[in-house]
Amino acid sequence: MSDVRVIIQRDSERDERVVATGTTAAELFAGERTIVAARVAGELKDLAYEVQDGETVEPVEISSPDGLDILRHSTAHVMAQAVQELFPEAKLGIGPPVRDGFYYDFDVAKPFTPDDLKAVEKKMQEIQKRGQRFARRVVTDEAAREELANEPYKLELIGIKGSASSDDGANVEVGGGELTIYDNFDAKTGDLCWKDLCRGPHLPTTRNIPAFKLMRNAAAYWRGSEKNPMLQRIYGTAWPSKEELKAHLDFLVEAEKRDHRKLGTELDLFSVQDEIGSGLAVFHPRGGVIRRTMEDYSRKRHEEEGYEFVYTPHATKGTLFEKSGHLDWYAEGMYPPMQLDGGTDYYLKPMNCPMHNLIFDARGRSYRELPLRLFEFGTVYRYEKSGVVHGLTRSRGFTQDDAHIYCTKEQMAEELDRTLTFVLNLLRDYGLTDFYLELSTKDPEKFVGSDEIWEEATATLQQVAEKQGLPLVPDPGGAAFYGPKISVQCRDAIGRTWQMSTVQLDFNLPERFNLEYTGPDGTKQRPVMIHRALFGSIERFFAVLLEHYAGVMPPWLAPVQAVGIPIGDSHVEYLQEFAAEAKKKGLRVEVDASSDRMQKKIRNQQKLKVPFMIIVGDEDMAAGTVSFRYRDGSQENGVPRDQALAKIADVVERRVQV
Repeated sequence: MSDVRVIIQRDSERDERVVATGTTAAELFAGERTIVAARVAGELKDLAYEVQDGETVEPVEISSPDGLDILRHSTAHVMAQAVQELFPEAKLGIGPPVRDGFYYDFDVAKPFTPDDLKAVEKKMQEIQKRGQRFARRVVTDEAAREELANEPYKLELIGIKGSASSDDGANVEVGGGELTIYDNFDAKTGDLCWKDLCRGPHLPTTRNIPAFKLMRNAAAYWRGSEKNPMLQRIYGTAWPSKEELKAHLDFLVEAEKRDHRKLGTELDLFSVQDEIGSGLAVFHPRGGVIRRTMEDYSRKRHEEEGYEFVYTPHATKGTLFEKSGHLDWYAEGMYPPMQLDGGTDYYLKPMNCPMHNLIFDARGRSYRELPLRLFEFGTVYRYEKSGVVHGLTRSRGFTQDDAHIYCTKEQMAEELDRTLTFVLNLLRDYGLTDFYLELSTKDPEKFVGSDEIWEEATATLQQVAEKQGLPLVPDPGGAAFYGPKISVQCRDAIGRTWQMSTVQLDFNLPERFNLEYTGPDGTKQRPVMIHRALFGSIERFFAVLLEHYAGVMPPWLAPVQAVGIPIGDSHVEYLQEFAAEAKKKGLRVEVDASSDRMQKKIRNQQKLKVPFMIIVGDEDMAAGTVSFRYRDGSQENGVPRDQALAKIADVVERRVQV
């Protein structure tokens, strides 16, 4: 038997090794139990793969992103096998790994119940303990159709081989050029236990699945289209150790406590009501105070930064979106047209930028006016599918803090630097501090503009980003076709990442709208256009802050900054005078004059997460003082009224948490 020479690549280390022909990746990494797959020439392979002469082989750790995907996809297969053993009539859909877990879609006669999920999880544990072996097998299209004749959804996937999308998870089944089926064999008898159409790779055996749990089930359209049948989707999670699974479940408990939808109801901030429609929120008075405060502070900071405020209508003729290109590439995300004025199509606007371009183009512009920074709290409407609508973070009607900056090419670098600095500083003012940046660069298959301008713009964005001293993550090919962008990613109090602001160059719209300004030499020149949404949307940022603070808003954002708690009815008037003084200073102070006992009043305000409680009894009235109660239950007695007001005003002015 001849030998083959392979190179084992571990990060920057390369180890050349001579092994016998037929050696598998599992044998290369024998004894390394955390290795679950191999990467060869950029492709992931099962550990059963036989290495070839001259190949470079990289081990894939179970805790790496690829390793976690393999673990979770293998667990999805185990779940599907368990479902079909318990519900033989179930037809298989798609079962991809997703962030922190996996799912699998099934066509069944009736939805799964909580007891069904318990039974499936128990059956999965049995399969896991059996140590069934995953084995890859290449099949022809014809053979696959014959083997899977009773699986109609798999037959459909076979028909789209080579064009499957990652959007609906189909690429985990038939994304490559050849079709493969994974067989599960009994570890003792070698009998075939189950099989599924799949690209792989998979773990060597089901025993390599350390820890998993089924989470919930939901309805889902086949391949995400409302035109297709409704299937039942089971979600689960899988981790490299029981400790990591427990940590994840604990994290989910904390995240559930912080869910902005739950807090929105508990704190009486906003609601989404059926009579209005999915994805269309209304803000209640308490939530309205927070939102107005957020907007007012943002307006003030934008004015200081030289932005000019504009206002545009909520609807416009369709011809504007034809000119901008939105009807060509974004029509599915828009609400359907309204026919007015004798058959003219009008649309609710999904973007503000076309109207801002019309404002720029409403009269001649000189280089002396640039940079021109137009800003609007512009409400837009996007038709999100019902399955992806999620509270305030993914809605159908929302208000963007939208700015478009028009500048000369020479001003571009300074303006990008200034914009990114402003964005980060403003986010910090709201209490967010843990950032990294993502630089999305050109997709070589889809872009407008010259290579030279893309290279210059990308280099400028990179310099601007690096100047901030934050981690910079490349996103090659991730830019929109009209220009590169920087995204500000933010981690909240429990470590979740949210995409916040974007700073986006646009080489497309200035051309489409034929935007021009007169240069110093009298010639007409094309401005550089920068899109910039700082919060993304007011609603989404509201939700992020609510979850970041777990509803315990810093006093400057709290709907009520202090509540007066009278010990008896005779103390109400004194507290009302205190509240009136506070109002004159711009503070939000209320008095609980209800008939509830004092301790119940305190409990009520604790539930509403009010920053301060001002408690008054006979001694306070006689001395002209108040007792100051903090969120943590501590109390400061005998505080003069003016000092109490100054204390509240100080923390509000400094925008600090208490």
